[in-house]
Amino acid sequence: MSTVIEKKKQVVEEIAEKLKSSVSTVIVDYRGLSVAEVTELRKQLREAGVEYKVYKNSMSRRAAEAAELNGLTEVLTGPNAIAFSTEDVIAPAKIINDFAKSHEALEIKAGVIEGNVATVEEVKALASLPSRDGLLSMLLSVLQAPIRNLALATKAVADQKDETESA
Repeated sequence: MSTVIEKKKQVVEEIAEKLKSSVSTVIVDYRGLSVAEVTELRKQLREAGVEYKVYKNSMSRRAAEAAELNGLTEVLTGPNAIAFSTEDVIAPAKIINDFAKSHEALEIKAGVIEGNVATVEEVKALASLPSRDGLLSMLLSVLQAPIRNLALATKAVADQKDETESA
């Protein structure tokens, strides 16, 4: 009997460690999804480097308490799956939110964003942000704008001088 308890303790420690080390975690109710739909969701998450697992609620609640995320214990009822991301804050929220739009059975219940419990609205707001690559692209265009404007102004002055010299 003690080996069973030890295994359960290990699972609780594993979940708690994932909750602590993840930059973003999303908890969903997957009730009503077909096996094919869950497989497709898992594939999309895996491609983005997001781990998606189903754990027993009792173990998840203990792990949330161990990770000092007490706000999660209320949502850990019914069938839940948890998506953990250690690299991209936006990826799990964006993928799950987009998937939920086309599969109404998938319901976002809560999340953890950089160690803080997040509501459904906060997870959806995070999902609406551009990806890391999109944000970097925006930053690059903002940084290039002054240089581009200077180049255009210089070219306009040069063209104007050419017109006055040829006239």
